[in-house]
Amino acid sequence: MRKNFIEELKWRRMLHDVMPGTEELLQKELVCGYIGFDPTADSLGLGNLVQVMTLLHFQQCGHKPIALVGGATGMVGDPSGKSSERNLLDEKTLQHNLSAQKKQLEKFLNFNCGENSALIVNNYDWFKEISFLSFIRDVGKHITVNYMMAKESVKKRIAGDVREGMSFTEFSYQLIQGYDFYHLWKHHGVKIQMGGSDQLGNIYTGTELIRRKDGGDAWGLSTHLIKKADGTKFGKTESGNIWLDPKRTSPYDFYQFWLNAADLDTENYIRIFTLKGKEEIEKLEVEHQSEPHLRKLQKTLAENITIRVHGQQALDAVLNVTEIFMSKDAVDRIMALDTQQFLGMLADSGTASIDITKSEMDAGVGVVELLTSHSKMFDSNGDAMKMIKGNGVSLNKQKVTDPKMLVNVSNLINGKYILLQKGKNDFCLLKVV
Repeated sequence: MRKNFIEELKWRRMLHDVMPGTEELLQKELVCGYIGFDPTADSLGLGNLVQVMTLLHFQQCGHKPIALVGGATGMVGDPSGKSSERNLLDEKTLQHNLSAQKKQLEKFLNFNCGENSALIVNNYDWFKEISFLSFIRDVGKHITVNYMMAKESVKKRIAGDVREGMSFTEFSYQLIQGYDFYHLWKHHGVKIQMGGSDQLGNIYTGTELIRRKDGGDAWGLSTHLIKKADGTKFGKTESGNIWLDPKRTSPYDFYQFWLNAADLDTENYIRIFTLKGKEEIEKLEVEHQSEPHLRKLQKTLAENITIRVHGQQALDAVLNVTEIFMSKDAVDRIMALDTQQFLGMLADSGTASIDITKSEMDAGVGVVELLTSHSKMFDSNGDAMKMIKGNGVSLNKQKVTDPKMLVNVSNLINGKYILLQKGKNDFCLLKVV
């Protein structure tokens, strides 16, 4: 007997809403279901990862997952949850983004496991054959404007700034996404669409179109949009989104994001982003509560998800860098590294590097100047000095206590490098050229 997907989502604290009859359907037979992914970037972010894991849990429960990449809908733009219309992408950029996202999806889903093997589809493949006139004749007549206007995302935009409003392009999005569901229902046997809670209206439009156009039955469910315990949006930091692509977010920064998560957040994240079972997670929570300073829950989560996204080799490199940076004798260990080892460690950490001339170092440069005009770690001298006074700045892993400190050749690692640190995880390497 297959595992109950709805119960799985419930105990993992993921389920937001589900249409009546969905659970019974999923328990009765192998069901084909899909989730759409927006190709506005050439990498998926942590918000997307919630939906990737939904598909993975769906497959683990014995069902067939389809990831729809929106080659067509990416040209239109989804208004759900947004206050303004986004910039539309040209076809070359769109194809690049789609290709990159497909590679990331293939790291999670099993595409060769028999009847419930995963599948990736691109809605441009069917929309490129449909003319505007045939679409409004064969599809548009089945969904009324009143029905479309009743959606919360539409009402909010129309009730907002009159100058901004909502274009017909974005207004039509829910009908286009609804047709995706219809097409997959008709040609791939898809019976259920899933997505974040902001997609619930679009999901219902799809089920309604299937019912009105062909008299068929379809179902849907939504998952919670993940937010941190402090209410801020999941996946966002001061420096922006956390991406799955190592070129956008280094494996070190990716690992550190999970390692530094608050306890309440981690209790949710480990349920959503790992495949660990209920008993194992609850056991980890008990162990964590008895020795919270060891951050066992965070370490387990960070290691599990870093391996899945970046692989074991990347995790090993990250753990090595983390162990050196966090050790009490960090300065001695860094100074003992030869040039190749030192640069390799910094590459593993995703540390930014800036060039500085030998003549400048011979004369000496003020530490505040290094932190601002050279490394750009701070926007102003005042910000840098404030952080120094708060013990938040290190040079070669030693705390900077004097904002008037002069940095010169005597401070160089291996006669060529200076490692600046802001806070816990923001590093910059200065190289003498």
